[in-house]
Amino acid sequence: MPKLNVLNVQGEVVSEMELADSIFGVEVNEHVLYEVVKNQLANKRQGTQSAKTRSEVRGGGKKPWRQKGTGRARQGSTRSVQWVGGGVAFAPKPRSYKYTLPKKVRRLGMKCALTSKVQNNEMIIIDNFNLEAPKTKEFVKILKNINANKKALIVTAGVDDVVRKSARNIEGVQTSLVNTLNVYDILKYDSFVITADAVKKVEEVYA
Repeated sequence: MPKLNVLNVQGEVVSEMELADSIFGVEVNEHVLYEVVKNQLANKRQGTQSAKTRSEVRGGGKKPWRQKGTGRARQGSTRSVQWVGGGVAFAPKPRSYKYTLPKKVRRLGMKCALTSKVQNNEMIIIDNFNLEAPKTKEFVKILKNINANKKALIVTAGVDDVVRKSARNIEGVQTSLVNTLNVYDILKYDSFVITADAVKKVEEVYA
């Protein structure tokens, strides 16, 4: 069972927390992580790209020149794909890229992502941020005290507007809730900063 130190805002160790093996100690399956991240990115795509085929481009009704006798290649329309101003062959059209993965695969992907953060010493547990009002300068100081890298994901158990507002203007820092946590964000950021309450909530959700 993995154990991690719990830090305060000064970066001092205040206690130790045992993490659930079934969530933070699984075997990391890179292929599952790949499939889950690919699924998330595909579901984010707008799919609004569009181009006109030769049937949709205006004009081109008249044959450019007679079929035979000119010495040039035969042409039927100036809107064929080889002409400038012609249509696009196999033109992309608006469509949805969304697809679903099995629930077991999504859950395993989350567990693998969390385990990888523990194994790579990139997970930092903090007892509480103790901010009375939004202060970006104070928040930067806290991140420095706990040795969080420039790219950090801050996870709280519930909505915390003080933390969110303190972190929103810091480049490379993003805040998230336990119920909006996803594999792509966990892997994207170098430091995974999570409150002790949020760790317990994660264990409840994915137990």
